[in-house]
Amino acid sequence: MKWRCRRAGSATARGFGFIMLFRFSAAPMRGAALLAATCLSVAVGASAAEPSDGHAHKPKGHRVTVTEEMIGAGIVSSGVKLPPPPPATGTRDNPVPSWNNPLPLPIVIADRRNNRLLEVTPDKQIVWEFDSPNLTFYRGNDDVNFTQDGRTMVVNEEDNYDLHMLDYASRQLKWTYGMPNMRGRGEGYLNFPDDARLLPDGRLIVADIRNCRLLTIDPKTSQTLRQWGKPGVCKHNPPETFAYPNDFNYYPNGDYLITEIPDAWITRLSPDGHVVWSVRAPHVHYPSDARPAADGNIIVADFTKPGGVVIFNPQTGKVVWEYRVPEGEKALDHPSLAVELPNGNVLLNDDHRERVLVIDRQTKAFIWQYGQTDTRGHTPGLLWYPDSVDIDFYHDWKAALARKP
Repeated sequence: MKWRCRRAGSATARGFGFIMLFRFSAAPMRGAALLAATCLSVAVGASAAEPSDGHAHKPKGHRVTVTEEMIGAGIVSSGVKLPPPPPATGTRDNPVPSWNNPLPLPIVIADRRNNRLLEVTPDKQIVWEFDSPNLTFYRGNDDVNFTQDGRTMVVNEEDNYDLHMLDYASRQLKWTYGMPNMRGRGEGYLNFPDDARLLPDGRLIVADIRNCRLLTIDPKTSQTLRQWGKPGVCKHNPPETFAYPNDFNYYPNGDYLITEIPDAWITRLSPDGHVVWSVRAPHVHYPSDARPAADGNIIVADFTKPGGVVIFNPQTGKVVWEYRVPEGEKALDHPSLAVELPNGNVLLNDDHRERVLVIDRQTKAFIWQYGQTDTRGHTPGLLWYPDSVDIDFYHDWKAALARKP
């Protein structure tokens, strides 16, 4: 595989516009037909690529070996004919009409090893899909998060070392940060980025796990506006240093919620970095993507086998609710995200068992499932390593589908 980046405009202080040109061999890759050639205009950090001016440049990052596991299924699609998406008319505070129990709204799944995003309705129809346009710059989508207006999706790719913003209506990538298959700590580089989000004021935040830092980036310029933590110093001492943070979330009042892997630290920081509280999540071995619950408690997935979900009070440290089954059909295997639904039930992705579930808070029964347990695939009803979900509060698919002839 060969690629090069050609500069397509004048440079800002730290950001370039690039046309990324790719050429692929004709060899098949894990059952996927690769694109013969594709071009995409993206905005990347200035150090994310070197201009082709004929002079040698010292690399600012380290190239990563792409394995068969990282490629997954290649470029695949469900094959479903997709309806036109409805406009974004809802918000998180005022969502579109509910489909009622057990899953009140459609969800978008980051189907990691199928290299795609997939939106599924409560009655399990596929209504929206984004397949990888090219495996070099879009591969292994790890997490997906809607922006507040529902018009854009922010995607991070841990083992492709980059971030994307995607227009929901057109299904077109409109911004990229980082260098595919290159890890680094300098400007424009990342090292296993996790859970990127766009703040209401337009800034983007991301947990850069292996650099042990939290970044705030201006997407307009691709400049780093703020860094909390120090690459190479992986120690829990917020906000000066962090130990492998794997989530950087935010509260409506502007506070931040940070998850650190060692010792299961969950920390709430004010916008200026003041520690509001910092506690170790109880009964959790590997905390993944802690989120605030509606009542002020914290919900966090335990990314282990058998995995679990814990809801705890951050003031007392006491467990409010927990799900964990040691073996069998109901056991979880490395769940990486648990979300409290508006009806109080728990939505989660069970990564290594190829399924997304809704668990009833009262009975702890599985009351909804997408994906066939322990079965990989990309056709309707199947997933491969579903690594994240987000709720679509914004698009009234219920009404849109009811209008179909």
